Amino acid sequence: MAIVEIERRGQVAILRINRPEAKNAISPEVTVAMTAALDDAEDDPEVRAVVITGTGDVFCAGADLKVVAQGRANEIAAGKGGFAGLANRNFSKPLIAAVNGAALAGGFEIVLSCDLVVAADSSRFGIPEAQRGLIAAAGGLLRLPKRVPIALALELAMTGDPISATRAFEVGLVNRLVPVDRVLDEAIALAERIGENSPIAVRLSRALTKEAAELNEAEGWQRNGKYAMEVFAAGDAIEGSMAFAEKRKPNWKSV
Repeated sequence: MAIVEIERRGQVAILRINRPEAKNAISPEVTVAMTAALDDAEDDPEVRAVVITGTGDVFCAGADLKVVAQGRANEIAAGKGGFAGLANRNFSKPLIAAVNGAALAGGFEIVLSCDLVVAADSSRFGIPEAQRGLIAAAGGLLRLPKRVPIALALELAMTGDPISATRAFEVGLVNRLVPVDRVLDEAIALAERIGENSPIAVRLSRALTKEAAELNEAEGWQRNGKYAMEVFAAGDAIEGSMAFAEKRKPNWKSV
């Protein structure tokens, strides 16, 4: 039984953390397997988006504390991408978290590493590290203030208490809130919708949207012009316009 199960549905790669007996906690072996799976998805031109989920009724409980207690925490974050092969990786394709249950500690940090979130209405989100004498060092304290109001980010970081899926949806952390039995299908449908669009337009739109908060206005317009020229050079802008005029689906030229 694979510790990370890999499934393909058309142009969507699904990575499922498969340690239900350990609440899908991230061990060094999970990080290695996730890194390899993400490498394969990134290198495959047929994959337009990646969905990450967990087996059972928990998305991910974070780092395997048995490994941490052995003084081997660094092994969980070793290698390309760091924690879970993802925390500090600059992945080039859209990532969607299909949150099927509690996403706590490093599990929440995996969610925050993704671009979009589809969550079960029964799920919970939190970074309880302060309750254990730790900090959320896999990107949680860096990404959370960019995704939710600063007051809420501070509350989550300092109390360690979780919030409900409903609250996460209300503050914009979650894109789609659905019953648990629809989580994966809804995430795949979202990935497929993205996959219908021009690959280069999606890639550069994603990049500029994520970069915008770090750029001043002059830098933003410069980057905007650069990316616009790249899109036109790829030929998809002409193909998209022709397809619209001819009332047909576009045959994208970019990968």
